[in-house]
Formats: sequence, structure tokens, C-alpha cells
Amino acid sequence: MQPILTVNLTAREIDTFHIPPGWVRDYLGASSLAARLLYDYISHDLDSLSPESPLLFLTGPLTGTSGPAVGRFVVCARSPATGLWGESNCGGFWGPELRKAGFDGLWVTGKSDQPVYLWINDQQAEVRDAVHLWGLETTQTQAAIIQELEEHGKHRVAVIGPAGESQIPYAAILTDHGRAAGRTGMGAVMGSKNLKAVAVRGGGSIPVASDVYSKLRSEANRVLRDDNFTRATRELGTAAVADYADYLGEMPKKYFSAGVFNGADKVSGPSMAETILAGVSACHACVVACGRVVVLPTETSEVSENFGSLPRKRKGPEYETIVGFGPNLLIDDLAFITRMGELCDRYGMDTISFSNTLGLAFTLFERGFVSKTDTGGLVLEWGNKSVVEALVHQTVKGEGFGAYLAEGALALGRRFGAEELAVQVNGLEVAYHDPRGASGMALTYATSPRGACHNQSDYFLADIYGMVEDRLGMEFYQRHDGAEKAVNVAIHQDWRTVFNALVMCYFANVSPGTILDLVNAATGEDYSLEDLLRVGERAWNLKRMINRRLGLARTNDTLPKLLREPYADGGAQGYVIPLEEMLEAYYQARGWDPVTGMPTSQKLNELGLDWVEEGVTR
Repeated sequence: MQPILTVNLTAREIDTFHIPPGWVRDYLGASSLAARLLYDYISHDLDSLSPESPLLFLTGPLTGTSGPAVGRFVVCARSPATGLWGESNCGGFWGPELRKAGFDGLWVTGKSDQPVYLWINDQQAEVRDAVHLWGLETTQTQAAIIQELEEHGKHRVAVIGPAGESQIPYAAILTDHGRAAGRTGMGAVMGSKNLKAVAVRGGGSIPVASDVYSKLRSEANRVLRDDNFTRATRELGTAAVADYADYLGEMPKKYFSAGVFNGADKVSGPSMAETILAGVSACHACVVACGRVVVLPTETSEVSENFGSLPRKRKGPEYETIVGFGPNLLIDDLAFITRMGELCDRYGMDTISFSNTLGLAFTLFERGFVSKTDTGGLVLEWGNKSVVEALVHQTVKGEGFGAYLAEGALALGRRFGAEELAVQVNGLEVAYHDPRGASGMALTYATSPRGACHNQSDYFLADIYGMVEDRLGMEFYQRHDGAEKAVNVAIHQDWRTVFNALVMCYFANVSPGTILDLVNAATGEDYSLEDLLRVGERAWNLKRMINRRLGLARTNDTLPKLLREPYADGGAQGYVIPLEEMLEAYYQARGWDPVTGMPTSQKLNELGLDWVEEGVTR
């Protein structure tokens, strides 16, 4: 790997760090390697927003190689939202540009005494003043920096918005055409360091070990382009799954409490394609092109009042944003949902965590935990679009009831004596794939190293579409099967951990054999499929041990109350998740102690993690 650029913002010191080759082989790159790099620097006593807390941007061995959907990077730190391991995965063009600049990562510590941004230009870096940028939203910030640096040629910028500056625990980092490192609050960590942005320009080539890689990735892209899943995603976006998810009860409505919403069909991928879709967008060299470009009806709104004139064409919402601001709040207006997603992007907020927290607020109001006195007179009625829009602005500005929403769902529930109603796991708000519609997601949410997360394993695709890899030892199970699928889930988590190490997008439906060939050609290694799975398993267990150090216990492996209650109607009517039986089978599949829920010393030794001792069961 190329060196990692290290920057101490307190001392204004810039240096490089070379990764031990053995770590590269054992962890590949990105979030898995980040766990190894940060292991000695993250502790229970070190607050995630303190100057000493590290923030690590890292690429993978395939990033920027024009392989199948690999224009990605990760951002890792201790999460201010959960207090546990934090990682967020982002597409666009910033990651490839960093590699072309001669670095495979950026390791930031310290805190500047005033707002700054980093300028990385072909193996050189400098800290620049950003006082004039503080307070700007993400699109404005990117435009301003691009203008400042235009004499240096084309470059890419990763930025935070006002949410990151205010250190809202679910603040995001954004780059390019609305691509976001959205989950676990990496934008807040960046804001705590007074780091407004990182601009990168690179003119170098991206290293691969073998000349055969070019031929392999061209063939992989050709096959991927013609894949049925790719075609559906290109035509309908990530919301291609929406109609079927709704039918099966896998799409939550009315904050995970209703099985049916009659307006769900109006906000699906096909509905978008038939109404507001104007084109598609893609990350670096990606043949899937899942991004949506839409044209909205002309209207006057707070979006234009706050941010000036808006482009006729703008980013369309992805599945999570559609459900979060749509069926979750009983809203069926795609144009409105698009605008709310754009507001969150401009402010720099994770749409999943914010819309989830908003859904909890509406639930608390409906059930009498919150009154108009608490909301400043706002009536939190389901489907009330004007109230939703007002609360987006209030939250970022820390005004009125929005100041409570800015704390996240768990804190909001605690504040009003209804913590059990918050649909979250370990402080991270649940994404919009309901485990009552696809039971494998119950284990995914309960055991994910970063809290309730569908991007550590999108097992719902295995449950509802039968997308299992028999070459990896996976078998097909029905969507409401229970403990018998625990082995499958563990394998799937390990395999997706490999994706997150490469970094490869989950929408790349590439065969394991092709991925193996690409990895070996790019790295010069001689992995087998079993080796790659072991790389994923090693990182999964290491993150578990990091979380043990940060306070995670067996009792944390659970689901919130609302997800454990059956729906009265819809495609998942009457189904109750057998979580305890599934967890018991999962611990056995993992080789973890069933009492502590932690890896045994034998398991750690098998994975070459014998140097990790804390919390080990002998």
C-alpha cells in the first residue's frame, strides 16, 4: 500500500505512516485495516469528540482501479452517536483522487484553534484557513473551495455542513454529487477538530500488482453491466426494491408500527421513473449507475429561501431517504421527499438517523409523551409536511424542539421517559429494512459492530430475493426462518466485511470467484476464497473486541421493543422474531462464548488475534 498521510491539527504537523505489510495481507484495507490501525488509539476513556481522538480516512486495494463499483473509501473513528466502533462508507470520486495523489489514507488528530481545510496535491499537503467557509452548507463549501483552487486543476472535496460544525451525533461527510459518509457521526468528529473540508488532487497512477488486472476488471464490468440486478438498479435506483419490500412487510411504515400504508406505491422506484426522473449518475467508473437525477415541479420553498437559487436538475433520493421521509412519516409526495433529502445533504445530516428520530417524535406526540408545549406549538401529526420541513431547520440550528431531535432517537426517548420506543440498537437508529419482513436482519442489526446497520450485511437480499452464495457455504432459507439461518448470516457478514475492506459497493453483484481473481491480481497475493472469508471474519472479531473495550456486553445484542411486536396487518402480519434462539445459534456459529457473547481465546487464536486479550473467555 501507499503511505497514509498523517496530520496533527493542534501542532500543524504533517507526516506519513507506512503500514506494516503483514497487516495489509491480514486485513486488506479500508474499514478492516482501519480497525487494526486504530486498535491502540481508541479507548473507553477517550471521548470521540476530544482532540486526541483519531479520524481515519482509508481506501482499499481496488479503490479507483476502474474495477466493478470500487470508487469508494471509508471514514472510521469512535462514534459520537454510539460510543462504539464507527465507520462510514462513501462513493463518488474522492477516494480514487486520494490514491492518485499518492496516499491510501488520511489520519487526522488534534484540533485546530480555528476552522481550516486540508489541501492535498500530488504527495504534498497543507493546512489552509477556512474561517470564511464556516457556516456554509456542503454544496456552497465545495463550490467555494473549487473556485479557490481552480488554478491547480480538477480536484475533489469532502466537506461537512452546519450539522458537523455543531457536532450533531449523526452528522455526515459529503462529497461530489451528494455522496455521503452518512452513518455513525463521522461528520461530528470532523467538526470537533475544526476541519471543514479535505480537498484532493492527484495526477499519479493507481498501483496494481499485475498487468492482467486490467483485462480482469474489464470482463467483470461487462458481466456486471448485463446482470439483471444491475439493470433493475440502473433503471429504478436503490428504490427498485421498494414495491416488493412493501408487499412483504419489509418496508416499515409509521415508525415501524404499521404494516400497511396505501401511499407506499407512490414513492417507489418505478413511481420515480414515471414522474420526476431525468437521468442517472454514477460513482467513479461504475457501470451500475444507481444515482438518480430528478426534476421537480417549480415551487417556492424553504430550500430556495435558505440556499438561494437551486439547479433544475438535482440528486434524487435513495431507498432509505424515500422510506424515511415517506412511509415512515406517512408521506407519499416524492417531490417533498426529494427536497428533504436535499436539505439533509446540504446541512450535512444522515437522512436515516434524522428521519428515524423524527418518526419517534411523531410517535411520542401521538402517544402523549410530547405535547405542544414541548414542540413550541407544532402539531406533530403524521403526514404533516410543513412540520417536517420546519423541524429539519430547527434541528440543525439547535432551536426549539429541534434541539432535542439533534440528540438522536435514544436520547430523545430518554428525555421524555419513553426510551423503549426508540427504534435503535446501541444508539444507532435502525435503517428501513424491517426484520419482521426478513428475519435475517434481526441478527444483522443486533450484532453489527456499529449498531443497527444494513451496511455490515444486507441480508434482506438473501431473505427476499434468494441472493445467497453457495460457493461460500451459504444455503437458501425462507424469509421467516429463524435460528437455522444463523450460520448463513455469519458468513454473509464476513463476506460483506471483505467488500468493506476492498472497498466494493454492495450493488456490485459480482461472483466470489471473480472478486478473488481481482484481489489477487491487484495485490499480488495468492488468496483462496477461504482466505478472503477469514480476512472478513478476522476483522469482524477484532471490531467486536474493540467494542468490548468500549463497553459492549452480551446484553447489547438485542432489538428495540417495536421490532419485537407483531404487525396486525401487511406482509409480515403476526410474525414474531425468535431473537434469543437466533442469537444462541449465532454465537455457536461464530465460536463465541454464549454467556458473554464474546470471541473465545480459541477463536482469537484461530484468527491470529491472540494479541487481543481483554474480555477473552478461556
